[in-house]
Amino acid sequence: MSPPHRPSPGQPGASPEEPARPRRTAVLVATAAGLLAADVLTKVAVVAELMGREPVRLPGHFLWLTHARNPGAAFSFAEGATVLFTAVAAIVVAVIVRTATRLRSAAWAVSLGLVLGGAAGNLTDRLFRSPGPLRGHVVDWISLRTPDGRMLFPIFNLADSGIVCGGILAVLLAMLGYEMDGTRAGREPDPTPDGQRGPDAGPGPGRPGPPAGNAPSGPGLPAPGPGAGGGPRRAAGGAGDGYVSSPGPPAGPGRPVPGVHHPGVGP
Repeated sequence: MSPPHRPSPGQPGASPEEPARPRRTAVLVATAAGLLAADVLTKVAVVAELMGREPVRLPGHFLWLTHARNPGAAFSFAEGATVLFTAVAAIVVAVIVRTATRLRSAAWAVSLGLVLGGAAGNLTDRLFRSPGPLRGHVVDWISLRTPDGRMLFPIFNLADSGIVCGGILAVLLAMLGYEMDGTRAGREPDPTPDGQRGPDAGPGPGRPGPPAGNAPSGPGLPAPGPGAGGGPRRAAGGAGDGYVSSPGPPAGPGRPVPGVHHPGVGP
């Protein structure tokens, strides 16, 4: 049995309280284009300045700049499958471009933009660099080493970094339940849509009112009626209108003082 259809925000049948979320295609395009431009420019500079030269050690001797060619995947993985990874990169680009039309989460847009820009950057090398189309070797130039020159990590480039960072962000978003359409899976509906009641809110469903015997009294407020807790009450037996004192709050204006006889009233 298929689950019931839930209209997306902005479609007919959707709740009027859920406004349509804007598309985040611009965020995706800007992230991917920025990473692709940075990757291409840095590779051009590396080929022009570092090809055939010794690695350049930056201050601290932890980050080295060098020139290397990689026929495999990111971080020099599977160097004998150049054509395969070219096809994989092309598929990844096509899938992300198709997904962009329903993307309404800014975080997902950044994540997929990093993956798209990185895949496009390495795909550009495979298409246009030697030894030929679909078999081109990717330019790598970032090397992490110890001060004495030992490599701590395979040589990589900005495109590889974008793919890894975008993938990590996508995993975190999925674990936290954030969807590409901007919603969050597993959220419980608000049990009080009309707002939470504060501690001083009046009676309502599930909230008892104040006891009848503790009704406030004072100037400008009517005194409690007969039978209410506190204040004077009529004597039983019908033999006059005398008052019988009873425990209660001090008498207010217009109310007789308990236990005091009033001339002309009662025996």
